[in-house]
Amino acid sequence: MGSSIPSKPLLTELASTIDRVPSNFIRPIGERPKLHQLDSFTGSIPVVDLEGLHGSDRSKIIHEIGHACQNYGFFQIVKHGIAEEVVSKMVKVSKEFFGMEESERVKNYSDDPWKTTRLSTSFNVKTEKVANWRDFLRLQCHPIEDYIAEWPTKPSGFREDVAEYSRKMRGLCLKLLEAISESLGLERDYIEKALGEHGQHMAIN
Repeated sequence: MGSSIPSKPLLTELASTIDRVPSNFIRPIGERPKLHQLDSFTGSIPVVDLEGLHGSDRSKIIHEIGHACQNYGFFQIVKHGIAEEVVSKMVKVSKEFFGMEESERVKNYSDDPWKTTRLSTSFNVKTEKVANWRDFLRLQCHPIEDYIAEWPTKPSGFREDVAEYSRKMRGLCLKLLEAISESLGLERDYIEKALGEHGQHMAIN
């Protein structure tokens, strides 16, 4: 038997009824990010321009990616090839989803952390002592045809716009995996093969 939905399961609605942050959203001081430890960091996040990845600049870009992975563990990419229209549609439909009435959004609510499509506030609201100050819609996106029927039907165009964005992002991720493999002196498809049939998830906050 499924658990009943709390009277205010979504933070969006709870926040409009209170004048202070409830204690279950306040993380103990010892568990909070230690921002003072970052004071000595004077560098910047590596930025990698992907425009020439499949051209004459490939070796230079591969080197930049390898350097960023080894020395930082992450990097920002620009000129990634995903059209601005695709990104804009994704942002627009996300805002529209969270702008719908609670009664419509809550149809997607679940406190089951393993449900492949669900609206919630925390990974596991039943066991976590401190809840996250956010609402999110989590979607499994690969293979799209296996999950798209679970996705919300509203707002209009949600499934189409999110599916297009997901496909483009997966293509970009595979391109980056190739580049990272190559930066390690491996075959381009080494990491992809090693990962096997890996999934793809999206959290819309």
